[in-house]
Amino acid sequence: MKFSAPKGTKDILPEASSHWQYIEQTARDICQAHVYHEIRTPVFEDTELFLRGIGETTDIVQKEMYTFQDLGKRSITLRPENTAAVVRAYLEHKLYAGPQPSKLYYIGPMFRYDKPQAGRFRQFHQFGVEAIGAKGPAVDAEIIMLAVQFFLRLGLSDLSLYINSVGCPNCRPVYREKLQTALRDKLPQFCTDCQSRFERNPMRMLDCKSEKCQELSHSVPQLTDCLCEECTDHLNRLQQILKTIGLDYQINPRLVRGLDYYTKTAFEIQYPPLGAQSAICGGGRYDGLIEEIGGDPTPGIGFAIGLERVLLALEKQELLPECNQAIAVYVATVNGTDQAAAFRLLTELRKAGITCDMDYMDRSLKSQFKQANRYPAKFVAVIGETETAQGKVSLKNMQTAEQELVNVEELILKIKAQMEV
Repeated sequence: MKFSAPKGTKDILPEASSHWQYIEQTARDICQAHVYHEIRTPVFEDTELFLRGIGETTDIVQKEMYTFQDLGKRSITLRPENTAAVVRAYLEHKLYAGPQPSKLYYIGPMFRYDKPQAGRFRQFHQFGVEAIGAKGPAVDAEIIMLAVQFFLRLGLSDLSLYINSVGCPNCRPVYREKLQTALRDKLPQFCTDCQSRFERNPMRMLDCKSEKCQELSHSVPQLTDCLCEECTDHLNRLQQILKTIGLDYQINPRLVRGLDYYTKTAFEIQYPPLGAQSAICGGGRYDGLIEEIGGDPTPGIGFAIGLERVLLALEKQELLPECNQAIAVYVATVNGTDQAAAFRLLTELRKAGITCDMDYMDRSLKSQFKQANRYPAKFVAVIGETETAQGKVSLKNMQTAEQELVNVEELILKIKAQMEV
């Protein structure tokens, strides 16, 4: 029987891992510059956390969660997103007692039972950022700018930033009523998903990907026209800050988020060259989430970036760095008789911080040189009877073909000198 990776998952092989490490390190560097600290939460949580945090009427909860009963007969769900888990950790470990806002980031796998396609998997990876405890628009601007800087650092300059306000519990009911009034007569023409959203969460109808549904809802009232004074002021102040720092954006009154916990600011960053999968970052404010899962009313804002889509974008634009597996030294033995001596030398080189490898396959000396070229290795250190008798090593420069007998101390100094060039 042959096994393969489950549908919607993907092995990340060694040659691709360096690209993931490059993207992840860029994320870590950006977060460090903005004073955000990493948090790592479990990949599974109590199902109730996501029911309350994401919203029972959302597509994620109703259609996409991996939920199962563990041996203790508890309902467990693999995390479909990480904001709810971060907020749970914020409350459980009393992070609110420390300096505020709590500025956190995460990188890790998420799980949704979705239809696999380019840039979308059932196990996928997100880089996300959360700022919990501040309610003013300045932290919204910081979060947005952090995301933009991440993409710019990677070389993705052709970005489109869209912002909107999804209101708050005070003004959203007014818009909900106006939206339902505008769509009620057309409801039978909408897709079945939109028809089910009409009563549960009609704003989600604006986010439907069906062209027909988009056309049917084209002339509905705009949420920005129904905002209360507080939400209007928050949106205006955010725009002022974004203009001050010279960040281009567009107001998209149809921009809503797929999760129930969002309030006020919502934003999305698109990379148009990706076509239908152009949305590479989504985020917004969630001032009601912490109270929803048992905490005191506390504001928060964050975003999530799908790393598979980022990788896809970098591949299309040929922006990924070359995978460099070069090593400094390959230790070869004559007739494979001096492996103990070779391993001793290998250990000394590694202690000195030099990348090196040796033959473990009992290859001929000629084949060992071929293996050294495959890495490629800058030097080959040969150990044989002659070298062992003199207490030295034959060191060959693979670029110049120069070869000399040196002791271990000289070998280390020569290689380190070359590494510094």
